[in-house]
Amino acid sequence: MKKLFASLALAATFAAPAWAATQTVTLTVPGMTCATCPITVKKALSKVEGVSKIEVDYATKLAVVTFDDAKTSVQALSKATTDVGYPSELKK
Repeated sequence: MKKLFASLALAATFAAPAWAATQTVTLTVPGMTCATCPITVKKALSKVEGVSKIEVDYATKLAVVTFDDAKTSVQALSKATTDVGYPSELKK
């Protein structure tokens, strides 16, 4: 019986996925110069795997992004906006 439990515990260790956490970050996007810029930024962020929610505000030049940190990272989010002409970085 002990071997069975040990085998199951070992199998669970290797079979269990890494626990992902949902994170919300705020990116500064200073290059947004018109009211339509947020549309491009939001579209770029929406294509990043793991992103579940995006709010982009032209007036404050901020993008608030909720994502699964097992699927993407802040660096990938920033790259997505940069690739469409709007460099961004994590708000400090």
